[in-house]
Amino acid sequence: MQPLTGVKVIDISHVLAGPYCSMILGDMGAEVIKVEQYPDGDMTRKTGPFVNNLSYSFTMVNRNKKGIRLNLTTEKGREILYRLVETADIFIENYRPGVSKKLGLDYETLKKLNPKLIYCSISGFGQTGPYSPKGGLDIMAQGMSGIMSMTGEMDGRPVKVGIPIHDIGAGLTALYHILFAYIHLMKTGEGQYIDISLVDSCLAWTVWEAAAYFGMGEVPEPNGSRHRRLAPYQSFRTKTGYILLGAPNQKLWERFCKQVVEKEEWMEDPRFLTENDRINHVDELEREIELVLMEQDAAIWLARLEGAGIPCGPIHTYDEVMNNEQIQHREMIMEYEHPIMGPLKMLGFPAKMSKTPAQLRFPAPMLGQHSESILEELNFTEEEILQLKQQSII
Repeated sequence: MQPLTGVKVIDISHVLAGPYCSMILGDMGAEVIKVEQYPDGDMTRKTGPFVNNLSYSFTMVNRNKKGIRLNLTTEKGREILYRLVETADIFIENYRPGVSKKLGLDYETLKKLNPKLIYCSISGFGQTGPYSPKGGLDIMAQGMSGIMSMTGEMDGRPVKVGIPIHDIGAGLTALYHILFAYIHLMKTGEGQYIDISLVDSCLAWTVWEAAAYFGMGEVPEPNGSRHRRLAPYQSFRTKTGYILLGAPNQKLWERFCKQVVEKEEWMEDPRFLTENDRINHVDELEREIELVLMEQDAAIWLARLEGAGIPCGPIHTYDEVMNNEQIQHREMIMEYEHPIMGPLKMLGFPAKMSKTPAQLRFPAPMLGQHSESILEELNFTEEEILQLKQQSII
């Protein structure tokens, strides 16, 4: 039995942040019912690439869920959702603030039906504050949180992180706060409301930058691959491309000078004597190191660094990652058979749990795939289900 077996989740969210959260709940055994708006469903269904006319993007983030398509703009559609909520433990939505209230799906309405309900809202800027009515996509959150202002090369244009970090970050923040709320529910019998913001979620990760700002008034700027407080700790160019190395403390620095680049004179150079000296002269440090590293191939330097016990590594392209022996050994790529799309690959589970591992129980639902079976569990008759179809409610 998985840790969340018996937990029921109603998820009316779409695209990424909410669905990512509910996917992990499903991976750990929860019964997740994905409610999609009639008639088109989650907009990710229209996002490529497509296999047999089904979205691979949608499939990636909606595994381990049942699917029902409901017209929530109708009274009957909402009544069905209310009946689902009465049986649920967790409810997730990511409408723009105010929309759920207009639909009659807000926390105040639903907790009257189910006082123990854990209700989680995910939005760009949160449910309160002057920016709360604004729409918030991942890239806007990256800009508003300051992430883009500190990402990229010096003197370059603002650069977003290569993945939708605020969507994923908000989904993860929602996930662990839902679990905190569930622990509270188990102890007290009380449900509660959770307000998650894309901006807040990733701003909370800027711990070193906040320390510099609060401590010294320092405003972080783009720094390439460099660390703000450690050196050398970045990518360096070699004869055949870039490598990563980190020798941030005195012991590793001296080992790097002696065993890797054979430049013991650097240990006496007043610019590089201490950790702070190296940070204060990081431009010169980078230049000196790269002059040496450019003399040999990347593979040679990586072998020397590994031999000296200095943290190092290559910079992989994504196809190299997918074919990497470590990634494959860790089962971060799973294969399964989809009933329509055929054999598919999917990212694996990042945590390896000895007693209650995550499981791929079933693929993402086709649009409205489980509508009838879900209604049958709510004691709708065949005649009632047929009428709901004819009325475009399901």
